[in-house]
Amino acid sequence: MNHSPDPVVSTPGPVVATAQGAVRGVRRDGISAFLNIPYAAPPLGIGRFAPPRAHASWEGVRDATVPGPNAPQSERRLGSVDMSPYFGAGWSPGEDYLTVSVWTPEAVGGHGPAAGGGLPVMVFVHGGGFVAGSTRSALHDGSGFARDGVVLVTLNYRLGIAGFLDLPGAPANRGLLDVVAALRWVRENITALGGDADNVTLFGQSAGATVVGGVLATPQAAGLFRRAIIQSGSGLGAFTTEQAARVTGAAAEALGVRPHAGAFAEISDERLVEAAAQLGGIDLRTGTHRDPLAGLSPFSLVLGTQPAASVAAGLGTDVDLLIGTNAEEGNLYLVPVGQYSTSTAADVDAAAARSHPDPARLVETYRKARPGASAGELRSAVLGDALFGAGSWALADAHAAQPGSATFGYEFAWRSHALDGELGAAHAVELPFVFDLAHLPRLHGPNGLLGPEEPPADLAARTHETWVRFARTGDPGWDPYDTARRTTMRIGADWTQVDDPRGEERRAWA
Repeated sequence: MNHSPDPVVSTPGPVVATAQGAVRGVRRDGISAFLNIPYAAPPLGIGRFAPPRAHASWEGVRDATVPGPNAPQSERRLGSVDMSPYFGAGWSPGEDYLTVSVWTPEAVGGHGPAAGGGLPVMVFVHGGGFVAGSTRSALHDGSGFARDGVVLVTLNYRLGIAGFLDLPGAPANRGLLDVVAALRWVRENITALGGDADNVTLFGQSAGATVVGGVLATPQAAGLFRRAIIQSGSGLGAFTTEQAARVTGAAAEALGVRPHAGAFAEISDERLVEAAAQLGGIDLRTGTHRDPLAGLSPFSLVLGTQPAASVAAGLGTDVDLLIGTNAEEGNLYLVPVGQYSTSTAADVDAAAARSHPDPARLVETYRKARPGASAGELRSAVLGDALFGAGSWALADAHAAQPGSATFGYEFAWRSHALDGELGAAHAVELPFVFDLAHLPRLHGPNGLLGPEEPPADLAARTHETWVRFARTGDPGWDPYDTARRTTMRIGADWTQVDDPRGEERRAWA
């Protein structure tokens, strides 16, 4: 645990009035930052398993100059790759952690944020396997967005057992409900921070992207955002209630309590975190469904209908959508733990069997599409598509099929040379470029996410500018994705617009 927040070094900042009370931020290099502003009441006791509630108002001016606590969680590692800029330093305990942090350009004259400035707003939902992550992570600094005329909001939400365990006596998907509550806070308060409440882009990465897909298909969130960006998420990533019940039973057994919110409410956060860490390896395959997370996390959204199917039925189609994956997503789960170069044909078959109803046909399709590929490459491709590719394709197709929708696809293909050149265009590699933070020292070196070699000089600027352009206008700068061409921008040292990339592999999942 990290009990002391990292200080933000800057000059005294402005005071802004929110609906709950005034907050004082910090000013640095033409940017005002307001950190750790509550958007919902502290989730305590039984409240940890209840819908988010309004935060009490406060008197005077609340300090918003240093990071605050985050959701209870275990420290998370991924083998030999340094993921500390991504996950942060783990759990920073504190009750009032349902908070947002906001970065906004200063007003002319430098006397505060651009109040009433009508700037586009981007709200980011972090990843971390539904069990880790926070606004404190170095890769979630919104200064680059504010510098380029965007009001950037990051948020903490409930994780693990408190956020996503499906419990009798509690609403499902409480972490998702937190995100919707944060969007309501944005709707109510963002004008005072320079933003346009009618031009909000909700975006997320990994588990956060899957949550964004869930919010897209949530009727209660309608009208709270205008655009969405889904980076390496899945529109097919939700558990069924039967699958979720297996996790709930295992958690109740680990804690020695009955599977009900009232019983779980008596358990401390520390014990809930410990129990969550013991839930790996549960077989979630049923007679009709496979594990959409391939065993990587015991937590996900719990839905009767997958987000892709809900969007196909018409939900969320008035929201502009930018959606994509990385070219070698599965590498992150194999290379750092030494399982990529040692993969065998049996490992490829096992990965296919875990994730597809016709594994032999799937493997044959991938072998034909990738002649000469190693077992590690095939295993990574199958795993990456099981986790992210198939669900992203399904969601993109569902959205694009709706009349009047605007859908855009991308594939991030720049290869990191970390871990002896093997990491490649792995899961999460695009994130530093989106936030224009590829220069951070911890990302470099042989074990850094971006590796020892410098990426193309303009890749971060161009990727970041593309996300900003989409948030501002709804057009990232290439042809829309439709179900005939499936136009996709391949992002790397060169940017190339291609139609239906990986078409045979995509069709194998349809």
